[in-house]
Amino acid sequence: MIFELNARPSDSPYVDQVWQARSERSGVFQSIATNQWQMVVTHREGKSMFTVRGPETRATPLSCDAGGEWVGIRFQVGAFMPQLPVNALVDTDITLPGFGARSFYLDGTAWQFPDFENADTFVARLVREELLDFEPVVDKVLQGRLSDISTRSVQRRFVHATGLTRRSVQQIERARSAMTLLQNGMSILDTVYEVGYYDQPHMTRSLKRLFGQTPAEIVVNKSLE
Repeated sequence: MIFELNARPSDSPYVDQVWQARSERSGVFQSIATNQWQMVVTHREGKSMFTVRGPETRATPLSCDAGGEWVGIRFQVGAFMPQLPVNALVDTDITLPGFGARSFYLDGTAWQFPDFENADTFVARLVREELLDFEPVVDKVLQGRLSDISTRSVQRRFVHATGLTRRSVQQIERARSAMTLLQNGMSILDTVYEVGYYDQPHMTRSLKRLFGQTPAEIVVNKSLE
């Protein structure tokens, strides 16, 4: 295992999860598709940096060195920063300018790096400073609830807040559901039926593109844990 990972839920309605990790050895790992964007503080070789990572639409192999430490805030789908549009961060990231050893610049102001314990306080300040918002249309669309605004406006607001189309979000969520079922012991064919793929090759192509593994590889890797 490359990483030692710890995660916790958040009290903030804007946040899905707060996590921290440490690399126990150097190696290559698979960064998998996700609908959510993150803020990540990296501590490595005596230096620290603050990065905003956008949603990812495909699996990407990444390398890391031993001894790195990270703290991440993973946001709910629909939370966004007006100053850093999510649609400009899809499949990429941006490192914000540093300010001394423990701070970074955001919107012209120096902010201290958040840590695992005070991440919720950090997010609450972002909200107070109107640097973090939430698009209610996103929940309505994902829950299949009708909206009283035009379809074009809904699409525009959805993409602005998430960086992705509704179809892309749903494809990633379906693949995540499939992965969870496979890891929990459901057969490949039953998983195809349960999550609504056309057939097994359809699910295989989707999981390989989004997560870098075929259904059979997911089952085998889970059994080796």
